[in-house]
Amino acid sequence: MVLSLYRSVTHLAYPFVWCLLEKRKRIGKEDLIRGKERKGFYTKKRPEGRLIWLHGASVGECLSMMPLVNYLVQLPDTHVMVTSGTVTSANLMQKRLPKGAFHQFIPVDLPKYTKRFVKHFKPDIGMFFESDFWPNMLIDAHKAKIPMILLNGRISDKSYNSWKKLPFFIKPLLSKFTFGLGQTDEDAKRMKELGFKQTDCVGNIKFSAVPAPYNEEELKNLKSQIKGRFVWVAGSTHDNEEMQAIEIHEKLSKKYKGLLTIIVPRHPERCEELAKQIQEKGWVVHRRSKRQNLKADIFLGDTIGEMGLFYRLSNLVFVGGSLVEFGGQNMLEPMRIGACTFVGPHTFNFKEIIRKAKKQQAIIEVKNNTELAEKLMQIYEDKTRLNQIRQSGEDLANSETAVLERIVKVLTPFLEK
Repeated sequence: MVLSLYRSVTHLAYPFVWCLLEKRKRIGKEDLIRGKERKGFYTKKRPEGRLIWLHGASVGECLSMMPLVNYLVQLPDTHVMVTSGTVTSANLMQKRLPKGAFHQFIPVDLPKYTKRFVKHFKPDIGMFFESDFWPNMLIDAHKAKIPMILLNGRISDKSYNSWKKLPFFIKPLLSKFTFGLGQTDEDAKRMKELGFKQTDCVGNIKFSAVPAPYNEEELKNLKSQIKGRFVWVAGSTHDNEEMQAIEIHEKLSKKYKGLLTIIVPRHPERCEELAKQIQEKGWVVHRRSKRQNLKADIFLGDTIGEMGLFYRLSNLVFVGGSLVEFGGQNMLEPMRIGACTFVGPHTFNFKEIIRKAKKQQAIIEVKNNTELAEKLMQIYEDKTRLNQIRQSGEDLANSETAVLERIVKVLTPFLEK
């Protein structure tokens, strides 16, 4: 009854959604060529054979699912469709997806659009990653008798407390999932309490990722331009964190001449305005998208799919989304390649990973940008501690590489059906 009411109400949103999509196109947040996919119109034909559908909100979730995608395309007569909702993730998937897999934009969660999607592709099974699932899409997939699984499920404290107040809505919705795998035992427990029929936890799939790829020649070329400078990287930064990184650059530059700060925003489309702000402060700024060199004060890594390159340019890496209340980005990426990794206080999306990392002294957590500047200087000058943290981080990031095997084992009965 409640879900039917929800669908009826969302029907009224069509005019507003159309206007929103048009606005997003104008500011570069929607693909100009593939925009119709967001309304459920697809030119890509459904491939013959079995089609497994995986959905992740954006870049982080899509990267997390890559080990599973690489496994699934090896199965007989199987194709994999990856959906996401951002232009950045779509561009990245076009570069990373293996043969046998393809990307499509997820439609906006309105009944008319979600019905089109399900009718067009008719996936044999669907898997949502982490916490990005939409009511109308889930309802239409369930109506079409498509088994739906939540992988690496994450139920934050905020979501848990909010959903507990809406049992009449969330329980019938989540009961439409066939199965749920939590990132942690706590996530699995919460999923069961909120309405999942069956849940389990066999580990966090983020531990199964391979080191971020990079071009060896490009890395060699960029490193040759650094020549002993103090270099630090602020990666996957969000709005306001770039300006905090610039403040840190101003503090460190008073002590370290030739300092190079590399900022890699989570959303590269903001770099045009960001570059102007940096120039207004009197700093020389160069951009990767313009193929400029590192002979600058601040370098913007504003390209897609090169995080593995940027993280390898320094042993000191700050991971964004953590100085602002976003919940953090994937700190295992720099740790996996042996970088000393720093995060801010807001890492609630990675509570279990942070707990383990702090216990093993594999990460440095700071309260604000002032403390981050101080810790960067301390670690830079203490090579023994730097190497200890780097090794601990790398060990932790590579400590659960068998998690993919455990996930596949749990999924096998559903895949065989």
